[in-house]
Amino acid sequence: MEAYRVLVVDDDREIVKSLGKLLELEGYQVYKAYNGVEALDTVMQVQIHLILLDVMMPRLNGLAALMKLREKNNIPIIMLSAKTEESDKVLGLSMGADDYVTKPYNTAELMARVKSQLRRYFSLGAATTSRKGDLLVNGGLVLDKNTRELSVDGEPAHLTATEYKIVELLMAHPGYVFSSEEIYSQVWQEDAYAAENTVMVHIRHIREKIEITPKNPKYLKVVWGIGYKIEKFN
Repeated sequence: MEAYRVLVVDDDREIVKSLGKLLELEGYQVYKAYNGVEALDTVMQVQIHLILLDVMMPRLNGLAALMKLREKNNIPIIMLSAKTEESDKVLGLSMGADDYVTKPYNTAELMARVKSQLRRYFSLGAATTSRKGDLLVNGGLVLDKNTRELSVDGEPAHLTATEYKIVELLMAHPGYVFSSEEIYSQVWQEDAYAAENTVMVHIRHIREKIEITPKNPKYLKVVWGIGYKIEKFN
């Protein structure tokens, strides 16, 4: 049987090197990347079976890379982070990570988790099924990721490309509050400098298109002093 292919992503080259050796000793075929952009490029070129993904990285951080990967892939992703806050772990898992391991980690435990995720992925047949979720549905909002169209209570809402990206980001994580800086960096794919006004203008335009009463919104809410969210509906 061909060896499982594992992608290790961390900007610390020593960590990538040591993890790579451990994985090779376990019989895995190892691929390496040092930021989120390289990770996405690798996944496009090679059929990867599992990813060990660091959170804090330059260019494209682990959470941003996770979101991009989850648009098209359901392969197991284990987040690696020096952050031990429970909120960081919950955020990573809610954004689609399969597991979350804090540094410094026990290598034997990490290898056991890798083996467990691969076993579950292949034994449950997830590897042979396409990822569902082309439709994001929340209350009367329906976003079709294939056609890149949004409807509100059955009526089309005509969004610009940037507005669509903002709505897709928020609808993919209903109830989660994104700061202006987070929205800007995710949507514009660049560092956020004085992003608040730019994001605020786009949010206002989106509200005008999806809310019956934009000044008293049902869906797109502001959380004062923190950011914006799509209210979660069953």
